[in-house]
Amino acid sequence: MLTGTIFFLLILCFHFPSQAQDAPPYILDVPYVPTPDRVVDEMLQMAQVDGDDILYDLGSGDGRIPITAAQRFGTRGVGIDLNPERVKEAKENAVKAQVTDKVEFLVGDIFKTDFSEATVLYLYLFPEVNLKLRSTIMEMKPGTRVVSHNYDMGDWVPEQTKKLKMPNGREHTIYLWRVPPHP
Repeated sequence: MLTGTIFFLLILCFHFPSQAQDAPPYILDVPYVPTPDRVVDEMLQMAQVDGDDILYDLGSGDGRIPITAAQRFGTRGVGIDLNPERVKEAKENAVKAQVTDKVEFLVGDIFKTDFSEATVLYLYLFPEVNLKLRSTIMEMKPGTRVVSHNYDMGDWVPEQTKKLKMPNGREHTIYLWRVPPHP
């Protein structure tokens, strides 16, 4: 009986193609977790987003932050995500929201993409990813607002921190920094 089981398992291993062949051609540094609408609203308010801003969302997922900013304030926005499926979804959401003239979504690596034109930068990334981006962020225009959901920037002290408790009991922290003047 054991020999039959081993034979069957060997057949399964060689008969079906490896799942690795179907793996995406990228590795995400952060999993996709949508930001709750209440947190989006608070982030936009903390950053004092308006129609003159250019908002970049790094790891933009379904595009809700640039789309919401465009709808409410007429903000131009760019979302960058490594996952083409998320970018496709974000573009579809922009069409539904009728803001395709204000927002664009790009498949790209946030470590290789130029986002220096941003006046507002949104992050929902892990702390180590934030820290990896920090030197690039510090080279941005002084006064650029940086808003992060749940994760800080190490020893860079935020200008403002706010905690939100959701109805399900989960707590979210929002951080706001401004890029300081260059030496």
